[in-house]
Amino acid sequence: MTISKHIYFAAPMFANSDLRYNAYLVKKIRQLNHQVTVYLPQENGDINEKSAYADSKMIAQADADEVLKSDLLIAILDGLVIDPGVASEIGIAFAKEIPVIGLYSDTRQQGADNQKKLAALQETAENQFHYLNLFTAGLVKLNGQITNNEEDFLHGIQKFLETGEINDLS
Repeated sequence: MTISKHIYFAAPMFANSDLRYNAYLVKKIRQLNHQVTVYLPQENGDINEKSAYADSKMIAQADADEVLKSDLLIAILDGLVIDPGVASEIGIAFAKEIPVIGLYSDTRQQGADNQKKLAALQETAENQFHYLNLFTAGLVKLNGQITNNEEDFLHGIQKFLETGEINDLS
């Protein structure tokens, strides 16, 4: 039995590609269960319509309130670095023990068993892998899980919606 849940979707949202990917994933999440409520910050025109005005306190209060009333925070961890807003939202969720499922799909994580890529770590400026901030990743892992593909990400959300559990998404 699925119980109605409120999900906060934390993701970068300033490039058109970000906005489109966020909308794509949220559509898939909403299709998992029609009782689920997903807060996608880019849909909140009161604070995120970039041709309008919202100051830092308005933005922080609106989004923090949504994180705090959420049953689950989902976070897109891709990018050159974890988006600073996403990292802040993860911090709030961790402090309030709100479970988190992260999606880290960066393709540079592939090849962890490739001996040439591993050997290249010993040479300056030849890291073949992407670095993910370990503090923020640790906050997610202490209170949830990080997946590396959309299928597992959506499966984890579905499992949470059905059971309320996040400890083992397999």
